[in-house]
Amino acid sequence: MSLNIVLIEPEIPNNTGNIGRLALASGSNLHLVKPFGFEISDSRLKRAGLDYWQHLNITYYDSIDDFFRINKNEKFALFSSHGKQSHWDIPFEDNLFLIFGKESVGLPKPLLEKHKEHLYKIPLYSEHIRSLNLANSVGIIVYEGLRQVKI
Repeated sequence: MSLNIVLIEPEIPNNTGNIGRLALASGSNLHLVKPFGFEISDSRLKRAGLDYWQHLNITYYDSIDDFFRINKNEKFALFSSHGKQSHWDIPFEDNLFLIFGKESVGLPKPLLEKHKEHLYKIPLYSEHIRSLNLANSVGIIVYEGLRQVKI
């Protein structure tokens, strides 16, 4: 089983490095959509990804439009604090694309509107926070997907 982790315009190199490490550990593919808030050669990215970065199955895209044009026939699950469905309701399957937005603002509103039937959230049980760290969110989703599909 393989999942696809998609980061739309990631901004923080440490998050992207940690997510790359998670992708490798979970057997997932990593898709990075430009523009980035850092250089791929950033030492913080490499430090977080340790010496695993060269082993990743990674695809780069020049834009959101480029990503959706190339993957137009794939199945998607998008994540936002504005989602109405819980991540426990995702119909996980092999090759599902898990799409996450940038750390500061999440996914663009037009994208949320266009894919609202595939929009999910991770429930938060405190009114004192508005979201989780991106790397933590990706970890929660990927391992829930593996649990559902592999058991």
